[in-house]
Amino acid sequence: MAAEHLVVVGGDAAGMAAASHARRLKGPDELTITAFERGHFTSYSACGIPYWVGGEVDGPDALIARTPKEHRARGIDLRLRTEVVELDLDRGRVRSRDLEDGGRASWTGFDKLVLATGARPLRPPLPGIDAPGVHGVQTLDDGQALLRGLQGATGRRAVVIGAGYIGVEMAEALINRGFEVTVLEQGAQPMSTLDPDMGTLVHTAMTGMGVKVVTGARVTEVLTGADGWARAVLAEGTEYPADVVVLGLGVRPETTLAEAAGLPLGAYGGLRTDPSLRVSGQEHVWAGGDCIEVRDLLTGEFRHIALGTHANKHGQLIGANVAGGYGTFPGVVGTAVSKVCDLEIARTGLLESQARAAGLQYVTVTVESTSRAGYYPGARPMHVKMLAERRTGRLLGVQIVGREGAGKRVDIAAVALTAGMTVEQMTSLDLGYAPPFSPVWDPVLVAARKADAAVRAAGA
Repeated sequence: MAAEHLVVVGGDAAGMAAASHARRLKGPDELTITAFERGHFTSYSACGIPYWVGGEVDGPDALIARTPKEHRARGIDLRLRTEVVELDLDRGRVRSRDLEDGGRASWTGFDKLVLATGARPLRPPLPGIDAPGVHGVQTLDDGQALLRGLQGATGRRAVVIGAGYIGVEMAEALINRGFEVTVLEQGAQPMSTLDPDMGTLVHTAMTGMGVKVVTGARVTEVLTGADGWARAVLAEGTEYPADVVVLGLGVRPETTLAEAAGLPLGAYGGLRTDPSLRVSGQEHVWAGGDCIEVRDLLTGEFRHIALGTHANKHGQLIGANVAGGYGTFPGVVGTAVSKVCDLEIARTGLLESQARAAGLQYVTVTVESTSRAGYYPGARPMHVKMLAERRTGRLLGVQIVGREGAGKRVDIAAVALTAGMTVEQMTSLDLGYAPPFSPVWDPVLVAARKADAAVRAAGA
């Protein structure tokens, strides 16, 4: 019997994890694999780009988990700088064009198809937004272009548009490169992935680091000079001079191909799949990574969360399923962690606005504690906010803002959320304790105690 042919569109985390795992399970005589990647790199950590740009880690090679040569040595026909431009699902084929030879197009047939097209940086349709000197940050190619832009900049002024995860991480990278940084955020506070009261803590800390954070700043134009290069950003009638502009507005699923092929998309523009990550309504098409929407375990609704952790899990599952096995992806609780300089920022579960939108009644508490026993050298302040459902006491969400040792504490809450624990049950968790690591009562458990008391006080 002839070998089946698997085609993978997208050569980063989800796509190459799927291809690699399928190859481990089936040899070339059973399954041939062709993977298309329009960039120059495969299997890399996009999450590491801000730290490469900031000079904290080497790149790009250090960010690559597996090179094209290594993939090809395992029997995967990997085609770099080749962009898939059309899906023909009825005939089981994809049309691709070689970006190095002038765009010559050709068709490749498939028995099974994996879509791992990732996400694209938001680039609003504003005058000047595509000018030289304006950079998105999503791929290693983007990182290289930004580094070249920083090295060639005539001055040391940088403007970051947007204060989400990428925005604050790039602010740190630019500070490390010696730039004077202004962050423009349309919202009331930076980090819209936090509640505004916790975002205020981030705002205050960033200002103390020398970052100029301007909130309520709706950007209307990127102004250019006589040479066509970006020279300033216009927001609410004020010009902010810029020798380099970085977009930190977040990302959207890259589903242009999927939409053109009539595949189902959700409210966020991501592909909809079943629990096995098979595209809804398709027998031989799977999708994973930043191009899909995933189910929120707390609300049951679909969300778009672009993280390498999810993408790698998706790829492993897809590879197993393509090879004839069976696995499912249950969903997420929305855990994320980041930092700007020495400030750590973390969240998991629902924000207040999300809990209200889901029709949930809840209580909130916020506690201030320290990362270690207060008397131990190096103890740093930490704020923990916790949401719990009224009456049941079910944990709904946790946000943490603090210094060293704060961020990864969110994992305690992520496990509790996944397990469906109540805040009362959390108070009995047997967490590790010694003065160099934690106060006697860990800050997360202090918040749980207060939340449990608030639930009891709220009554039915």
